[in-house]
Amino acid sequence: MAKPFKVLVLNQIAASGLKRLPAAGYTTGKDITEPDAVLVRSADMHSMDIPASVKAIGRAGAGTNNIPVKAMSARGVPVFNAPGANANAVKELVLAGMLMAARNLAPAQRFVEQLDPNSPDLDKTVEDGKKNFAGYELAGQTLGIVGLGKIGCLVADAAIKLGMDVLGYDPEITVDAAWSLPAQVKKATSVTDVLKHSNFITLHVPLVEATRDLINEKNVGLTMPGTVVLNFSREGVVSDSAMLASLASGHLGWYVCDFPSGKILKHPKVVALPHLGASTREAEENCAIMVADQLRDYLENGNVANAVNFPNVSMGRESRFRVAIANANVPNMLGQISTAMAQAGLNIHNMVNKSRGDMAYTLVDVDSPAGDSVMAALKGIEGVLAVRYLPQEV
Repeated sequence: MAKPFKVLVLNQIAASGLKRLPAAGYTTGKDITEPDAVLVRSADMHSMDIPASVKAIGRAGAGTNNIPVKAMSARGVPVFNAPGANANAVKELVLAGMLMAARNLAPAQRFVEQLDPNSPDLDKTVEDGKKNFAGYELAGQTLGIVGLGKIGCLVADAAIKLGMDVLGYDPEITVDAAWSLPAQVKKATSVTDVLKHSNFITLHVPLVEATRDLINEKNVGLTMPGTVVLNFSREGVVSDSAMLASLASGHLGWYVCDFPSGKILKHPKVVALPHLGASTREAEENCAIMVADQLRDYLENGNVANAVNFPNVSMGRESRFRVAIANANVPNMLGQISTAMAQAGLNIHNMVNKSRGDMAYTLVDVDSPAGDSVMAALKGIEGVLAVRYLPQEV
């Protein structure tokens, strides 16, 4: 009987997700030593001494900025996430953000909170004050969306159903996303195109070098007067300084975001929420279930789905004896792997190899057990980062 896999849990992970790791084959907890895998939500792993025993990391959410992905890639460790699992939760928060801005709900709420409940003129004060918070309706307004992944597509569909016009831009839209996108979405040619022609602008892109300060001091002036900028993507995608300067000049209408940095706190035209994008019971469960399933399939079968640093690789079991190899994407690697197995007398039954950037990953099913000597030979190949033997019990 194989030893149970040990999974270190760094944050509160939904029980529905942990249940996907059966007790017969897994031990989970916050005090695990020498774990085979790590499950994490928001804990910062950059300063953590990640044990050499770790074979995979699962992030119960979409962003992986809190994980040292590059360092894990160098060790041949996949970092899984759960793209799209929290998409509906974020979509609903974007809609709430648009309504808060359009109807001036934040200042209206502050006004009500300051009323004297015992005042004999309470009704008159309310009626006199409400004119200061008159807003406008979303129907007929144009929503510009930058980033048309799962979240962007859901936001587009919801906005159209609210009577809005939608302008979308994504230079790297996937085939699946393109099929999901409502036909009524007009195609923008650039971020600049979105800025110039939208009453509301919402961003749904990862934080990478190309998207840092995507809306900044240089281009925020291209927006129409009164435009509302919404950032439920990542802190850093929008320049706080640019937002403050434009709000101070009276150009932008509102800045609504999920990242309350010190710069923007308490600004009267900023609605900053405490990172609530995925904070629903449903989203937390969806993320936990999705990433736990991916982690389990990798640990038991070597299959990879939704790893941010590995190619997607899946191969049905046709033999009890499987070897998984993570390696640098360099020439003649498959030849060396095949030679090492042939020299060990192993017949390759099935093989899948895929690459993603500098990383390559190979699954090999062989017809007989792979002994320690062939595993050592594979590990000794220059460029091989990690090798795992995954025999399936009868």
